[in-house]
Amino acid sequence: MNKIATRNSLSPAIFLMGPTASGKTGAAVDLYSKLPIEIISVDSALVFKDMDIGTAKPDAETLAKAPHHLIDIIEPTSAYSAANFRSDALRLMADITARGKIALLVGGTMLYFKALEGGLSGLPEANQEVRARLDARAALIGWPGMHEKLALVDPETAARLQPNDAQRIQRALEVFEITGESMTSLYAKQTSEALPYKLLKIALVPSDRKVLHERIALRFDQMLAAGFVDEVKALIAKYPQLTAESTSMRCVGYRQALEHLAGDYDAAELHDRGIFATRQLAKRQLTWLRGMDDVVELDCLDADLNEIVFNKVSEFIHK
Repeated sequence: MNKIATRNSLSPAIFLMGPTASGKTGAAVDLYSKLPIEIISVDSALVFKDMDIGTAKPDAETLAKAPHHLIDIIEPTSAYSAANFRSDALRLMADITARGKIALLVGGTMLYFKALEGGLSGLPEANQEVRARLDARAALIGWPGMHEKLALVDPETAARLQPNDAQRIQRALEVFEITGESMTSLYAKQTSEALPYKLLKIALVPSDRKVLHERIALRFDQMLAAGFVDEVKALIAKYPQLTAESTSMRCVGYRQALEHLAGDYDAAELHDRGIFATRQLAKRQLTWLRGMDDVVELDCLDADLNEIVFNKVSEFIHK
């Protein structure tokens, strides 16, 4: 059987990707109402329970209309990795296909999409001793200084990270310390079986970055008005072991809210820092998307976005 015939014999699956505030959830819910799909969340923040406002988690009414897998599955004191996601997503996709439905994977955690499609077999597990050493070094020279060190051993990874992206800089340096090889080198060597699905990869990208920034600012304002700071207070009370270094508290907005509650800065600066951090997240997401192959780009600012997404998906399913 030739390659095209083999590919066409596979069950379909859909990636719906995009930066924060690009309208992914709305498009997914619309698709759910019209097609035989099940939604799998691809979001490293939505896995955490009790973190609703700051993660822009779909509300109860939305989830009742269009259930999402992999939301609210662990407590904020736990960790969840790209490898965990890949294992969970593959299991869910197999179950969904067995039910005669189509898996729609929706979110903005691009590393999870990459892990699912290409695998992460070459990367070592987290090592707390190495992480503690890196944190101690960062306390002395700052994360921009650590970013400079990363640039010496893994310039490709450093080039796509912001100098204050502590979590990802730490992980890249951790990988290098454990293996003696850069993350870039290990990604290049990794081998894994191809994802056994016929994929449609849709990216919702803005034709005008300024409008996306306005959406981001508006949404962060709405989060603050909805009680985001009180949500973080409640998290600290319920889970006293949480710190700024906890995986869950590295989610955009939460670290800034923690620092605000610790008295590091006032509400006005929390507002500005939260919006800035979210813009930086969107920038990283768009950078990842630009580096992906075989992606259908759609303008997330189009007034008829949901209809356009529906038409693309319908065409793909019925090919």
